[in-house]
Amino acid sequence: MDAFWMPFTANKQFKAAPRLLASASGMHYRDVDGREILDACAGLWCVNAGHARPRIVEAVKRQIETLDFAPNFSMSSPLPFVLAQRLAELSPGDLNHVFFTNSGSESVDSALKIALAYHRARGDGQRTRLIGREKAYHGVGFGGISVGGLPNNRKWFGPLLPGTDHLRHTLDIQRNAFSQGLPAHGLELAEDLERLVALHDASTIAAVIIEPISGSAGVILPPDGYLQRIRQICDKHGILLIFDEVITGFGRVGKAFAAQRVGVTPDIITAAKGLSNGCVPMGAVLVSERIHQAFAQGADNAIDLFHGYTYSGHPLACAAALATLDTYAEENLFEKAIELGDYWQQAIHSLKGLPNVIDIRNYGLIGAIEFAPRDGAPGTRGFDVFNDAFHKGGMLTRVTGDVIALSPPLIIEKTHIDQIFERLADIIRGVA
Repeated sequence: MDAFWMPFTANKQFKAAPRLLASASGMHYRDVDGREILDACAGLWCVNAGHARPRIVEAVKRQIETLDFAPNFSMSSPLPFVLAQRLAELSPGDLNHVFFTNSGSESVDSALKIALAYHRARGDGQRTRLIGREKAYHGVGFGGISVGGLPNNRKWFGPLLPGTDHLRHTLDIQRNAFSQGLPAHGLELAEDLERLVALHDASTIAAVIIEPISGSAGVILPPDGYLQRIRQICDKHGILLIFDEVITGFGRVGKAFAAQRVGVTPDIITAAKGLSNGCVPMGAVLVSERIHQAFAQGADNAIDLFHGYTYSGHPLACAAALATLDTYAEENLFEKAIELGDYWQQAIHSLKGLPNVIDIRNYGLIGAIEFAPRDGAPGTRGFDVFNDAFHKGGMLTRVTGDVIALSPPLIIEKTHIDQIFERLADIIRGVA
């Protein structure tokens, strides 16, 4: 096992006691020993329509037999245009132009570059500063980790991009512990943006990037009204607002995008993960009409945007994404997080009062359970719950420090919800 250097993994620990998955179908994996593993986190926040769905499988098989690759630099094939139109129809407001990438990280770096180039294209090139948030995760490109706010993702890689700054995060366990849905306290944290405007001057700030819900940091929710206030401040000062919806897009919290669920339309949305149901790597950047028009003012033979990837709009990924969108539509999966939201909320909050549980957070079909850290050994309690859930409980969860995060496939039923939290309750008691 030594040759594979695993990402975001304690390699020595893993290889001493591997957790290896061999197959998947619907709501479940099977490991290499043939045990059924209930998927409580949609793989890695991405398999929103469930595993090995026939329509998607057949679309990918058919496409690779028909057209395995086509370049999109001054050439193309029909599928990227069809998919872009479908995404434009799903998107909020006038975000009706789509730039394709291969991952959430690439989507974020592309969005940041588009924001900077937009201001330059309209004669406002001094707007070069990018604002992120503490505890934010925006992928692993240099742009994404520069605006991101997870210390371990940042500290190893030098000074990163110049000219970035960060709003405070919105996690406030002292005031908001065990909130059901969006927390009541913390709206005033949106005024951090006004403070940074005063510090740097609005004329230097290009964009603010925010996850509507921070997933990788342990499901950190925006206080009620927070995103609306950020939108207002951005409009006031001519700052672009980017929503990083790599996790929240495609039904995770209800509707196609969290922007629609919370009623706030950004200028740019980054997407990936659920776009192709995780089966072929793909990402996208959705931009508003005014942003796109700023790039469309040159001569007919002028390149609009000097940016792109060999596999932007890959035909195999497009086929997977189109079949995924069809599956979402046929099964009304974008509404499942709303239809099951109350049941999910009641089930996850049933864990309140178990040993060492200090907070529970939820919205849509996302949830997190946070544990008190062990003295001198932070993160070990959360890892033990994650590890025991897999080996003893037959369930895949996600661990971040002392937080267990949950985001099941949207095909989940109430019986699956019951199983998830019954098993977790037993595991938490055992780890205590």
